[in-house]
Parts: sequence; C-alpha cells; structure tokens
Amino acid sequence: MPLFRSGGILGIAESALEFALAASEESHPNEYMGMLRGEDASKLGLDEDGTVLTDVLVIPGTESNPVSATVKTNMVPNDLRAAGSVHSHPNGVLRPSDADLATFGKGKVHIIVGAPYGWDDWQAFDRDGEPIDLRVLDVDPPEEAFFDFDQADIDAELREDEW
Repeated sequence: MPLFRSGGILGIAESALEFALAASEESHPNEYMGMLRGEDASKLGLDEDGTVLTDVLVIPGTESNPVSATVKTNMVPNDLRAAGSVHSHPNGVLRPSDADLATFGKGKVHIIVGAPYGWDDWQAFDRDGEPIDLRVLDVDPPEEAFFDFDQADIDAELREDEW
C-alpha cells in the first residue's frame, strides 16, 4: 500500500495547528517557517482515504526577519511524508506573496499564519496559491519511536548491573 492514499489532504491535526500558531507568535515580529508532514488517515483511526497533516518540522538554520523566512534546503529531511510548508506573515495578510508562490512548488498544501495568531488567523493554499479549505481534526498523531527501548528496558538493565 502506498504511503499516501489517493484521497489527498483531509485536514490538519489540531496539535499541529496549535504548534504552528504558537511558533509563529513566538517568532513575531519575524516570520516563522516550518515544513509540514502528513500521516495516512487510516493510521490515525479515521475511516477516510487521504492524509492528515500531523507534524510541523523545525528546520535547523532557518533564517528569519520581519519580511521573510528562508529555510536552508540542504537541512530539509528527505522525508516521504513531506506534505508542504507553513509560515507566518507578521503583518497579518493571509495571501501568498510572489516570493511565497515561488516556494509553493513542492508539497500539496501551504499554510500562511497571520498576526495576531488566533484560531481564525490562518489560511491553507494549494501549490498554485489558490485558497483551499482545510479541516482541523481532533486526532492524536502517533508517537515517533526514536529508540527501540523504553523505561522498563532501562530498569531491567539497571537491575542486571546490580548483580
């Protein structure tokens, strides 16, 4: 089965949107920029075909000022779950600039968050810069397993060392 099902982008996880809004507000008056990753809806317990945006990746080395944010493309992970981008407009304008449109070529969805960074201060766009509706979904993104052990494994190893 392919990573992304044929249904396209279904929506964004509430937790991912909360992160994007908070990161944008924290970066103010500078722009914020991050990359969006998605998860197959079936892995989130949804009975729909498509992808849910579940993560906002913070890219090391991103440079930001009040009128732009630039991601170092060599720092963007080669991730099959990449789905688009999110960035802020500190001036509150929820329309893509020409510079934004030049970066929209990759990914299926691009979100602009505007000051004052509330629940209604964002808009999603397709790669051509056309506004799209994007549902906010109450789903729990799966926890990433960076290590193949847990606290029980650590406790067991510590007990062994005591012998």
